[in-house]
Amino acid sequence: QIRPSRLCPDVRSTSLSQFLASRVTTPARFCSSIPSPIQIHGLDHLVLTVRSVPDSLAFYSRVLGMEVVTFQGNRKALRFGSHKLNLHQAGQEVEPKALRPTPGSVDLCLVTHTPLPAVTRHLQGCGVTVEQGPVMRTGAVGPITSVYFRDPDGNLIEVSNYDR
Repeated sequence: QIRPSRLCPDVRSTSLSQFLASRVTTPARFCSSIPSPIQIHGLDHLVLTVRSVPDSLAFYSRVLGMEVVTFQGNRKALRFGSHKLNLHQAGQEVEPKALRPTPGSVDLCLVTHTPLPAVTRHLQGCGVTVEQGPVMRTGAVGPITSVYFRDPDGNLIEVSNYDR
């Protein structure tokens, strides 16, 4: 049984399966009566589950100029700016991990100062097919112009310029 807590009084006594089912069908109810004291200010890293770590390292470093880094023994990541993409080999994920880690399930927008015509020429030179763009979109802090393509796992990668 899940009991109400002083932090989340809207959680009623119920079975775990009922509680979890209610969260899936009615999002944003958990602790809905209490304002969050948490204020997120950035993204440190994102984990990509990939079919082939070497192929992903080659793609992201060659195509997008990310720096390959090794950490905690022989784990691999790609660093860009103050951010990092950690790579997990499918079937050999590091715990804890996503509930259903799946190659090709990410839609990621990356921001660059490189003009998009130069980005597009470089992608074409690397044999990467641009699926869409340049197109206007809305970024986190304003209008962006984006091109879309896929990584080796089929993840949708969006590279964008903020409109000035």
